[in-house]
Amino acid sequence: MVLACQNISKAYGVNEILNHINFHIEAKEKLAIVGINGAGKSTLLKIIMNEEEADEGQVVIGKDITVGYLAQHQNSYYDKTIYEELLSVKQDVIDLQEQIRQLEQDMKHLEGAELEDALERYTRMNHTFEMQDGYAFESQITGILKGLGFEEAEFNRPVSELSGGQKTRVSLGRLLLSRPDIILLDEPTNHLDLNSIAWLEGYLRGYDGAVIIVSHDRYFLDKIVTKVVEIENTQATIYHGNYSYYAKKREEVRLSKYRAYMNQQAEIKHQEEVIAKLKQFNREKSIKRAESREKMLDKIERLDKPQEVHDEMRLTLTPDVESGNDVLFVEGLSKSFDGKTIFSNVNMDIKRGERVALIGNNGTGKTTILKIINQLLPKDSGKVVLGAQVHIGYYDQEHQVLHPDKTIFDELQDAYPQMNNTRVRNVLAAFLFTGEDVFKKIEDLSGGERGRVSLAKLMLSNANFLILDEPTNHLDITSKEILENALKNYSGTILYVSHDRYFINQTATRILDLSATGITSYIGNYDYYIEQQLVSTARAEEKTTIVKEETENKKDWKRSKEEQAKERKRQNDIKKTEARIEELEQLLSSLEEEMSLPENATNVAKLTEITTKQAAANEELEALYETWETLAES
Repeated sequence: MVLACQNISKAYGVNEILNHINFHIEAKEKLAIVGINGAGKSTLLKIIMNEEEADEGQVVIGKDITVGYLAQHQNSYYDKTIYEELLSVKQDVIDLQEQIRQLEQDMKHLEGAELEDALERYTRMNHTFEMQDGYAFESQITGILKGLGFEEAEFNRPVSELSGGQKTRVSLGRLLLSRPDIILLDEPTNHLDLNSIAWLEGYLRGYDGAVIIVSHDRYFLDKIVTKVVEIENTQATIYHGNYSYYAKKREEVRLSKYRAYMNQQAEIKHQEEVIAKLKQFNREKSIKRAESREKMLDKIERLDKPQEVHDEMRLTLTPDVESGNDVLFVEGLSKSFDGKTIFSNVNMDIKRGERVALIGNNGTGKTTILKIINQLLPKDSGKVVLGAQVHIGYYDQEHQVLHPDKTIFDELQDAYPQMNNTRVRNVLAAFLFTGEDVFKKIEDLSGGERGRVSLAKLMLSNANFLILDEPTNHLDITSKEILENALKNYSGTILYVSHDRYFINQTATRILDLSATGITSYIGNYDYYIEQQLVSTARAEEKTTIVKEETENKKDWKRSKEEQAKERKRQNDIKKTEARIEELEQLLSSLEEEMSLPENATNVAKLTEITTKQAAANEELEALYETWETLAES
């Protein structure tokens, strides 16, 4: 056990948030804390980090255990570049490296006992440096930054110039690089694209420390966690498994509790009816029997009514006007901003009844495409054609048209006066507004609640083609499930942009993957898309292997030809050298004969000439012998 929460309670005034929360986490365990917005998840993380004080209970952290925390909202100010910010995490390693280098210089001037002492310190310091990944920290920084979506060209950008989301990514990078024993992450995927989220999943799965995550990204949780702590109505329930296991068991538990409650209510009602009947008989025995039953009824431990079970969305939303089969046709679409091409040659063809998810990395232009289709932005080139009887309904976080002074009920009824009260309440119930909640004012709602009201209005409109930009942003998990069910039961056509892979998996019938080269279509949900990506990667790797083998074969052939050419040249050089040696040896023989002639014995000038020629020949011959030996041995 590296961390335990023991009887943690917290209230703000009369509003109780957490009530005797108990759970623990082991070394290397990955745990998720889930619950609706306002359940107290972030509060619990702050209590663990001692940023808030619990009213009751304690957080126990193991001896020498280090804890790192990424908050949902960053308040830090930075005066370094992106790379320098991460490099500062390794300052102790950098300092140690400098000490080692200095010691190396000092040892050049030491001897005897001083040198032995320095060598011992040098060995210890090098061992520490190696244990702290001293030889790998620079590549680790580069790997983490690239994994989080930063290009190398951005590494030297000042952090002060970055957006809030980019600063959060830098903070996450610093945290991962510091490698604490326990990592606490509050909505870590909010500012990451799909590739970066997939990278973070792999990183956290292989992380050798413990991880506690608060996140609404259910696909992300599914891939990482092995334990789920659900906070509901101030209480904590622990589930051992990933998110899908938790979701299944939660519904089973809720359904079981709901059935037990309903059965008890039925039994109570039955007993009350029997008691009333017995009293009506107005006989001594019947009255005693009634009193006896009343005592038994009073002893029953009444079950609290559980939260409603939303195991399926029963409301089907059907547009008043059905569109033609061809809903949207886009061909050769392109768009640039300030001379920079965002996308080009985008093509898509959407049919009635499809639920299409448009995905792609940040900056590829997904939202821009939606705005062009909605005529909120002009296109540079290409064709956008809507089919017959197509009426668009558009939703994004910036264009929610709600009246803050109205209640939720009035917001819908005023927009659709032809709807009766029952119909309005049924629709609102489908989006999780029940009972007195429908009379809340818009201005008092959270961002997620306002989003649900806007979506409810949109899905009741005359639109038969819904275009949604990040519809699950700021929605808690329960709200996402409501929206998923609503979209699956919507009989019109849907095109949406989302980073929520679980949501895509639940709702999409087709996926359009936007990249720099255009759009690739995949018929199926997100799991199918990933499967096809893996197949493509495997094929690419196979092709790369083949190309690599072909390249290596070509290199081998070229290398062989080069070696053959070198050998031929060596043999030719040997022959030329041997021929020259033979010439010089013959020359020296003839010079010796010439020197021994009687007529030259007293001819000083002639002897000097012969001697000069002999010296030159011997010098060249000596050099040729060395050359020949080198050629012969090579």
